Amino acid sequence: MANVNWRTINIDALDPDSPANFDLTSLAPSVAPVSTADVQSLASQIRQLLRGGDNEGALQGALENPPYGADDKGKDIHLATVIEILQSIRQSDMSPILSRIYSAPGGTEALDVLMKYIYKGMAQTSATGTARNVTPQPTGFSQIHARGGGEGGGQAMSVLLSWHEKLVEIAGPGSIVRVMTDRRTV
Repeated sequence: MANVNWRTINIDALDPDSPANFDLTSLAPSVAPVSTADVQSLASQIRQLLRGGDNEGALQGALENPPYGADDKGKDIHLATVIEILQSIRQSDMSPILSRIYSAPGGTEALDVLMKYIYKGMAQTSATGTARNVTPQPTGFSQIHARGGGEGGGQAMSVLLSWHEKLVEIAGPGSIVRVMTDRRTV
């Protein structure tokens, strides 16, 4: 009888239903590549709507065409455009605008995209805010300065938190779950 070490046999390779035999690339949705120039031209069109006073149209235009296939620079340009739109809308206009977008065809998807931008904006403002305000102490602990940064990140965070609150009121907590499980990033 042959001397076989049963512990070294890879049984997943023998099972056709095993995750080892499953193509993981099929889980990620395919996205069309988008150039940075296309993102910049879209951003200029959206800013033109914003300058014309059409805040809702600018927001819908930004949410209908997220550059999923763009590089990091293109995604950052679009994020800056969306945050600029969100900061230009008054707090009393948030709920009516979100309600109109939600009731429109494709409104759930648009609000999910907005939630992605809110989370990315929160991550960006918190990362830049804490990186420069950490002071090492002789005791070995670091002291984080909360005030006196002068960068204005707190105001942007306040706007994003206000939008997050209104968005969860309109779209519900399911939007958070859909955003956290979606593999397409903005």
